[in-house]
Amino acid sequence: MSTVRASNIYDKDGTSNAVLYGVAAPTGSMGFRNRILNGDCRIDQRNAGASVSGTSAVYTLDRWTVQNNSGAARFNVQQNVNSITPPAGFKNYLGITSTAAYSVAAGDVIGIQQFIEGYNIADLAWGTASAATVTLSFCVRSSLTGTFGGSLVEGATGGAFYPFSYTISAANTWEQKTVTIAGPTIGTWNSTNGRGIQVLFSMGVGSTYTGSAGSWTASNFYAPTGATSVVGTNGATFYITGVQLEAGSVASPFERRDYGRELMMCQRYLPAIATTATGSIATGYSYTSTQAVFTIHFPVVARTQPTGVTVSGSYAALRGDAASTSVSSIAFSNGGSSSSCEVVATISATNFTAGQGAHLRASGAASILFTGCEL
Repeated sequence: MSTVRASNIYDKDGTSNAVLYGVAAPTGSMGFRNRILNGDCRIDQRNAGASVSGTSAVYTLDRWTVQNNSGAARFNVQQNVNSITPPAGFKNYLGITSTAAYSVAAGDVIGIQQFIEGYNIADLAWGTASAATVTLSFCVRSSLTGTFGGSLVEGATGGAFYPFSYTISAANTWEQKTVTIAGPTIGTWNSTNGRGIQVLFSMGVGSTYTGSAGSWTASNFYAPTGATSVVGTNGATFYITGVQLEAGSVASPFERRDYGRELMMCQRYLPAIATTATGSIATGYSYTSTQAVFTIHFPVVARTQPTGVTVSGSYAALRGDAASTSVSSIAFSNGGSSSSCEVVATISATNFTAGQGAHLRASGAASILFTGCEL
């Protein structure tokens, strides 16, 4: 019986790829290849498909946030808005709809973006002579045509910018785009749990923050000069999915991670407990006749300790003798870590005894989202 051994082949850039059973595996294909999380727009823990107004720093679908310093919302964001057919191989997309015809001011930066954690880009060695080339690929569709753009930015200090451009040739048609970006030797790139790379897609950027596409600069350029302004046309649409940022000079097929894994990676930045039916949430104890403290353990270790909580649905609190009382509110408590956090539940009647054990239960579909862990 013969033994099959792995050998190596080399790309044009000199990097080695393993060959197993006669098939070459792309560099990084055996692990975390796509540095973008939720690039196929499947996960929307905060909004469950509802529309979000595009104000500054608001998070939309998981990991995607709005950049907008214009003073007011210029577009709405929604998962699968208008129910158009996604590109082949995808079920979801992030959709933007302009709410008015807005003329961007010189100092405006308006767009949709994702910050990549420093731990997830440390291997790229950006800011050194060994900086790795990366390729950004995505599927895009718009009611507008022309030159569009965005920028890759040093996420921590904004000391390095790479404005990129791409062309949408046909209105209301999905198109695949690829942008290859040489690694920067400038900038000081975070390699821990802070902001590593900011990936921004422009919806409208003013002249102060636009410049020539295709090279790294220390100037604050968030889009290429002359890029189409989506917010400049009332009702204009912009859809995107299949977003991938990977090492190398060639775009590989979109990395298909299973739903559970992608959800867990998103929950590092938005720890969440959710139920679709009546179910147990946490145990704790009462410290007054109307309030109890519960410790909620996160499904994964969060990037950092949360600072707040968002609650939806209805809940009940059970005493040690199983008597149940509806919960009128659940509030954030400072006690906790990146692995768990306390909440204080207030019940609607004086049914507790201080020191008595208690149990928190969701009454149907409900969710508890811990905020403050995003980049």
